[in-house]
Amino acid sequence: MKKATKKEISSIKEAFIERYDEAVTELTYTNAFELVIAVALSAQCTDKRVNLLTPELFEKYPDAITLANAELDDVKAIINSCSFFNNKAKNLIKMAQRLVEVYEGKVPLDEKELQTLAGVGQKTANVVMIEYTGANLMAVDTHVFRVAHRLGLSDDETALKTEETLVKKFKTDLHALHQGMVLFGRYICTAKNPKCDSDCFLQEFCKTRKSFKAR
Repeated sequence: MKKATKKEISSIKEAFIERYDEAVTELTYTNAFELVIAVALSAQCTDKRVNLLTPELFEKYPDAITLANAELDDVKAIINSCSFFNNKAKNLIKMAQRLVEVYEGKVPLDEKELQTLAGVGQKTANVVMIEYTGANLMAVDTHVFRVAHRLGLSDDETALKTEETLVKKFKTDLHALHQGMVLFGRYICTAKNPKCDSDCFLQEFCKTRKSFKAR
């Protein structure tokens, strides 16, 4: 597959920032505690689905202390419409317990420390930092992965390698680029039937309509 040139990369970056400079996550939250939970739940699950179940979860468990003492079956019952809810429920409670034991119930706003929490990998940690602090980080989900490959920005086979490549190529404004690539992939450069002719503002840079999935 043909790779994007330096000039094309610069133009793609400029176009994303111009269009999505004010973009934020579509997950609903009011604080860092709610955000890290919502992002963790969104793995392999849509933001819309997560937003349907988190109000009840946040009302019943508004902080780390209450969630750390939650009954596993109760948490499962609330999030059972979310993919992998059994493991996610266990991780949410373990996450809260570590927040209480190590961080006085507060979410550490550091991507490395976030990854010490149960169920929080590099992508989740980076998304939290991007959204909550505007950190100059990149996170690669299924949308970002697909967009990066279709635009010739990456030919890497994994999300983490793709993240490294995008960081090297874009260097700055990574938070805005992440948010933009997510929304662009979710609503325009979709996996099936991408809106190439009607809505795409990056069509001149597209290398293929083929869909890509990280291994």
